[in-house]
Amino acid sequence: MGAGGRMNVPHEGKKSKTDALGRVPHSKPPFALGEVKKAIPPHCFQRSVLTSFSYVIYDFAIVSLFYYIATNYIPLLPQPFQYLSWPLYWICQGCVLTGVWVIAHECGHHAFSDYQWLDDTVGLVLHSALLVPYFSWKYSHRRHHSNTGSLDRDEVFVPKRKSSIRWFAKYLSNPPGRALTLIIQLTLGWPLYLMFNVSGRSYDRFACHYDPYGPIYSDRERIQIYMSDAGVLVVSYGLYRLLAAKGLAWVLCLYGGPLLVVNGFLVLITYLQHTHPSLPHYDSSEWDWLRGALATVDRDYGILNKVFHHITDTHVAHHLFSTMPHYHAMEATKAIKPILGEYYQFDGTPIFQAMWREAKECVYVEPDEEDRSKAGVFWYKNKL
Repeated sequence: MGAGGRMNVPHEGKKSKTDALGRVPHSKPPFALGEVKKAIPPHCFQRSVLTSFSYVIYDFAIVSLFYYIATNYIPLLPQPFQYLSWPLYWICQGCVLTGVWVIAHECGHHAFSDYQWLDDTVGLVLHSALLVPYFSWKYSHRRHHSNTGSLDRDEVFVPKRKSSIRWFAKYLSNPPGRALTLIIQLTLGWPLYLMFNVSGRSYDRFACHYDPYGPIYSDRERIQIYMSDAGVLVVSYGLYRLLAAKGLAWVLCLYGGPLLVVNGFLVLITYLQHTHPSLPHYDSSEWDWLRGALATVDRDYGILNKVFHHITDTHVAHHLFSTMPHYHAMEATKAIKPILGEYYQFDGTPIFQAMWREAKECVYVEPDEEDRSKAGVFWYKNKL
């Protein structure tokens, strides 16, 4: 399997590596957004409070089950098996909590219900519980959706041009260097982005998701940034009290380990959705919203597609219609593929293999020297 609309159903059959890495169309598509929307059954745009809350309840039931098993049974195991069981708990709990993160992300898109106040309330609670500043990320992520694929205005995972590559990059362009880069990216990438805007859009001054007066936000958004900070502080205080009552090891094992997995998956999912050798990026001379929204790729995470509420394998549809609830996204994706044709991108390469390949192949972006007429269309390259 590979990227591109040359394959109608993502999970059927396989494609050669050459085809998988073939470039997708970058010219203006022969269809409008309205035509794509007409292909989707109208009920796919309907949001149900009961259905949305059923996923929250389902996820937290599994979270509670894993917590019960971890607190009641892992301490009873012989010491060597405890060391094996805790990482297994972190992975399982972290995967389910990533699904909770995705639901909060849907709240930020007003895809949870027809009531904005309810979406923001649920999103604030769920994201704060995972130490995410809800409104802060909601607004920066909204700008990402408004400017996807733009080298000048996109908010996150903005690829560097060759002229911006740092001097030490050539020393990391080898297997140990790539492994080190990926480890740092998956463990520290999310907090570094929130605190220091690492991998984010370049601003003329310091940008931080916790700063209500930072350049990311407008004056009318600042009060909600304070609310986001308050939510994170309340949860942080609760963790401090737990630490005082239960000890550092208890908090790290029950909460810290799963949170590290959540943060890692969040970075990995987002990275692979927007980083692929076949995807174009555009400067201001070529960029338009529809082509930018189509410059993303669906991936196959196996059973985790369901655990992650299909944010992984329906991301193209999500970028086109971000207020659509996740439980209709699979049906919508199937409906729009015939319209999108080669403009639909899917890559079924095993995730860790794809992660390593993208880290190797997608180092910076440059326009093709032989095609001067498309100087505003940039492609990933790796020759330093």
